[in-house]
Amino acid sequence: MNTALVLSLALLLDAMFGEPQWLWNRLPHPAVLMGRLINQCDERFNSEHSRKLKGLLVLLALIAGAAVLGQILSLFGPVVEVVVVAIMLAQRSLVNHVRAVADGLRLSLTQGRRAVAMIVSRDTNAMQEPAVARSAIESAAENLSDGVIAPAFWFLIGGLPGLLIYKIVNTADSMIGYLTPRHADFGWASARMDDLLNLIPARLTAALIALPGGVLQRWRGIQTDAAKHRSPNAGWPEAAMARAIDVALAGPRSYDGQMQQFAWVNVTGARIIGPAAIDAAITRLWQAWAVMLGISLTLGLLLI
Repeated sequence: MNTALVLSLALLLDAMFGEPQWLWNRLPHPAVLMGRLINQCDERFNSEHSRKLKGLLVLLALIAGAAVLGQILSLFGPVVEVVVVAIMLAQRSLVNHVRAVADGLRLSLTQGRRAVAMIVSRDTNAMQEPAVARSAIESAAENLSDGVIAPAFWFLIGGLPGLLIYKIVNTADSMIGYLTPRHADFGWASARMDDLLNLIPARLTAALIALPGGVLQRWRGIQTDAAKHRSPNAGWPEAAMARAIDVALAGPRSYDGQMQQFAWVNVTGARIIGPAAIDAAITRLWQAWAVMLGISLTLGLLLI
């Protein structure tokens, strides 16, 4: 079975079952194991001098280990590959987390804040309903890229080694890639590598959102708004999602008690939004997933 057909089955498996709690309550999820390994590396090597060099060497070791593990797992055949890829995808999980915010807002603002706090790092205690909705939609767009399209893309390019390399780098970036005094140097290589690995997938995600959303003709505006984002990649799916559901995203938000002024994305879009806008974003998530599945199936059938 070729890689594209393996991916197609994995996309369907993940969409149907997501992350079964009965399994991950008994076993550590691979992402958790990756996080533990990176945390151990951080505690052991992120000290004193040459932090940037140590961080680079740790990253190279993680990449090499992921590549070897992926190669070993691929020897067990397509069934194991399908299961591993499905575990590494997060479409169903992402939709469930985002839908929980919409469901929470329908009950109360407090419930909505509680649900969105599970998926964003910004301050949520003082958020009003539009800010809660924007946060959920932005998280949906960005995590569609990081959690679904990018892993799928790198599996198509490099099989299980490519997929696991992407996941270990992305996990490292999420843990040590922040510009804090402790991680500015040690996590530099992980952050830059994550930027590189997401360069194509982020733009692909934007296209997958824009195409079924009927806003592909507004690509230049998506490109302009994407450039406003702090990340060279995260702004692309966010800008596409904003146009696909006609809302304004980003804007002012608070981190660690400090209000920060972010430029509005799709500035003419609706700003007074709520659960219905989140529902619309979920629809776009599934549409983008369906287009990716269609691409994968087509490639798979052509390669038979």
